[in-house]
This record gives sequence, structure tokens and C-alpha cells, in this order.
Amino acid sequence: EVQLVESGGDLVQPGGSLRLSCAVSGFTVSSSAMSWIRQAPGKGLEWISTIYTYTTSRSYTDSVKGRFTISTDNAKNTLYLQMNSLKPEDTAMYYCAHVDGGLGYDYWGQGTQVTVSP
Repeated sequence: EVQLVESGGDLVQPGGSLRLSCAVSGFTVSSSAMSWIRQAPGKGLEWISTIYTYTTSRSYTDSVKGRFTISTDNAKNTLYLQMNSLKPEDTAMYYCAHVDGGLGYDYWGQGTQVTVSP
């Protein structure tokens, strides 16, 4: 069965770093497009990054460019989000998701909480 399990969320100080993981079973990450989406307290869902693993191309929302890096470890069938120079406004629940053929998201993880605070 398909399962996406996020981990790595934590409480960190502004300027700190964190790496989120998304362990995938039921499909192959290397042949997929995968995204990270977040939801800040009281806000709606915000797309932050996608990796198109067939071509290795990557895209990011403007607010995280230069600070966040999306990647995969194909041997582990795992998606990552390296987050550097974290800001309080990065505080959110972070979700990984599989991009489907219609460019929506068909499979989601349960989310992992990132809190950036002194």
C-alpha cells in the first residue's frame, strides 16, 4: 500500500537548520514528482517546493529560495527537505505529497511540525 511518513520536525531557533524526511512505500520516488507543502497556524496550504525526479529539476516558492533544498535518496526511496536560515514565519506543519498525472496531489503524508522560535 501507499504510505508517506514525514519525520524530522522540531523546535529550532531562528537561523537554525533542520532536515525533513519523507519515507515512501508503495511507489518509486525516482520515477515520480514529489512536493513539500506547508500550513502555517491559521493559514491555508502553501506549496513550497517540487522535485521532478525523472529530470532532477527543482522548483521553489520565492520565500524559501536560497534557504531550502529539496532532494531524494533513491536507494532509500525517501524525499528530503533541507531547511537553513530558518525564520519564525517558517513555522508550520510540513507535508510531503506525490504529484499525480493531473498535476494535483494524490498521496499525502501525515505531516511533521516545524516550530521556529527563540
